[in-house]
Amino acid sequence: MAEAAIEIRDLVKEYAGSGDEPPKLALKGVSFDVPEGSVFGLLGPNGAGKSTLINIMAGLVNKTGGQVKIWGHDIDTDHRNAKLNIGIVPQEIVFDPFFTPFEVLENQGGFYGISKALRRSEELLKAVRLADKRNAYARTLSGGMKRRLLIAKAMVHSPPILVLDEPTAGVDVELRKQLWDLVNDLNAEGVTVVLTTHYLEEAEELCEQIAIINHGELIANKPTRELVGMMGEKIVAVTVDADIGDLPSDPRFHKCEKVGDRVMEITFDKGETTAGQVLAQVQEQGFVIDDVSTREADLEDVFVQLTSQDDAQQ
Repeated sequence: MAEAAIEIRDLVKEYAGSGDEPPKLALKGVSFDVPEGSVFGLLGPNGAGKSTLINIMAGLVNKTGGQVKIWGHDIDTDHRNAKLNIGIVPQEIVFDPFFTPFEVLENQGGFYGISKALRRSEELLKAVRLADKRNAYARTLSGGMKRRLLIAKAMVHSPPILVLDEPTAGVDVELRKQLWDLVNDLNAEGVTVVLTTHYLEEAEELCEQIAIINHGELIANKPTRELVGMMGEKIVAVTVDADIGDLPSDPRFHKCEKVGDRVMEITFDKGETTAGQVLAQVQEQGFVIDDVSTREADLEDVFVQLTSQDDAQQ
């Protein structure tokens, strides 16, 4: 087992209510470790508690209870060293638009007390592929470039842990792939990366382990492959030769839904039946099949199932 880069134990955050509103528990005793050297996914619906957790690690929000250690340093008793060992890339783009990328990094280095001789501004600009924009005003950068500059800004003090809060929000597919490459490069150099994202294919592609938070509680924390493997389901898409009226039914079908005039998707458990038996049942009920495709359940299916189960129990 790898050492823990981040240790979170029984973390609680309660926000005081305003007026007649009762207090709100944003985090309800969350506990997990982030393994050193990993790319770790932190997922959850809006309002689940992810941002609160990140803001506690960043020192921007005071926790109500529990313990957080960053690189072995308690955020309460050893706040300075805890902060030196983590870099946070926020969702919001925050830097002076009239500074150049080089000046943004130099100023950030100064905030951390790094002498000019030891600053890595040029090196970081090359790493995030912004060396050619060294002297451009930050306000002239594209959205993707600004995201990459935020990553460089978070790395000026060479922290061993980098937290990326929705780093690809609002960027196009090409820029998203560039940011994925950058995350992989940083991780290959030994940086532990914590990633929050709404793009589940992004988490499935990048993360070795994923924790899912819902309503302030941890509802899953497993290696990505194991998490996806929790779903024994398979989906078969069937195209038939005429518009679909009544859908076929069978006790072995977990779900059967119409997704086009002549296309239905049937979800079934691989341990209970096979795709061949599903198709035979469709044909027995009078449908003439023109085309078939199948896919395994993915992280999106797991996420939907886990959060919907959790919502039902609330």
